[in-house]
Amino acid sequence: MGQIDTNREQWGSRLGFILAAMGSAVGLGNIWRFSYVTGENGGAAFLLIYFFFIIFIGIPIVMAEFTIGKRAQSDVVGSFEEIAPGKPWVIAGFMGVASAFIILSFYGVIAGWTVRYFIHYLTGGITVENDAQYVDVFLNFITNPLQPLLWQFLFMALTIGIVYVGVKKGIEKTNKILMPLLAILVIILAGYSLTLGGASDALSFLFTPDWSKLSDPNVYLAALGQAFFSLSLGMGALITYGSYLSKKEKLPGAAASVAALDTVFALIAGLMIFPAVFAFGIQPDEGPGLVFIALPSIFDNMAYGTLFGGVFFFLLAVAALSSSVSLLEVAVAYFIRKFNWTRQKTTIIIGGIIFIIGVPSSLSQGNWSHITFFGASILDSMDFIASNILLPLGGLLIALFVGWGWKKSDALEASDFGDTLLGNSWIFILRYFAPIAIFIVFLASIGVF
Repeated sequence: MGQIDTNREQWGSRLGFILAAMGSAVGLGNIWRFSYVTGENGGAAFLLIYFFFIIFIGIPIVMAEFTIGKRAQSDVVGSFEEIAPGKPWVIAGFMGVASAFIILSFYGVIAGWTVRYFIHYLTGGITVENDAQYVDVFLNFITNPLQPLLWQFLFMALTIGIVYVGVKKGIEKTNKILMPLLAILVIILAGYSLTLGGASDALSFLFTPDWSKLSDPNVYLAALGQAFFSLSLGMGALITYGSYLSKKEKLPGAAASVAALDTVFALIAGLMIFPAVFAFGIQPDEGPGLVFIALPSIFDNMAYGTLFGGVFFFLLAVAALSSSVSLLEVAVAYFIRKFNWTRQKTTIIIGGIIFIIGVPSSLSQGNWSHITFFGASILDSMDFIASNILLPLGGLLIALFVGWGWKKSDALEASDFGDTLLGNSWIFILRYFAPIAIFIVFLASIGVF
């Protein structure tokens, strides 16, 4: 066993840890991605399967990541080296660091778009002569070679600033302000959206299942994929955050809280978006453009639309920031230990490298759109590699490690479950159910069947 670093930073409070973990989980995946994936997969039937996966795969893997981090008190690579020295499980840690670089590189691009749209609304909204021009406004912006890079740079600078300050003063303090603010804003917007006249259609879309959808395998793939992205599983963020917990904190309640709050947040985001979508006759399966093209046309047609548009894009930018901070922290924590650098130096170097890696993703929407991998743009390829390959494989290795690679009695003790029915059920899920389900989805997502 290696030496546990007693000088590592720690969370100031349990609430701070839960809010930071929730901040990691609540991001563009809950609002931007959740809305269009739910729309494309038929609403209520998709939600049922999604809830099933959250409970039986999501929460057990959240719990596994927290347990590894808290037990090892190290970064995502160091955690596997600490618990299973000399074993190949450390690959899961390196995949987490790789995921952080790849995801944050393109995430910063899309988050930059949200900041730009927020500023649009702050300065009076988007002026168009007809609804069709919202497509032009969006495309003219993202295909411009310089503008998106400036907003990506601004967003990455904010992310770097928070991680630079540290765990307690930066990440924890920021999430203590941002997460309650996000919750209040999303509830207010959902309440207003439900008054727009599309509420009954939206509620039936979200809560009255079309049972025929259950026979469509793609709905299962989308639901498990969304559960992974929504909870930040498989990228090492929750291992890293768990490692800043003191030994006396109990884990099961924290894992359930994070998963429950994250799911409720996604649902309320659905109640915020779909009533407006139905009220103004827009298709719920509009795809990724739903947020940047369909919603601005809705804001334009409603009372106080500029105000609500501004609040909505502020909400989106804040949700993106809380997640990007956790991604940067995964990489920063590893390099601090690896090279014995200061937090400040590491954050600036790694943040800068990730910004540079993201530049091709930004340019791939315009000048570099002719460069494709497997028929997709650079940004879409990065998203595919991270979302469909690295995250599921990372989650699979984490489940297998706790299920098979770690002595059962040690894992149960470290998890605070102990040798109980709940603890044994958790190990059973990590040994059998979660790996099989993840592996099937992984094979399907890369087109094996």
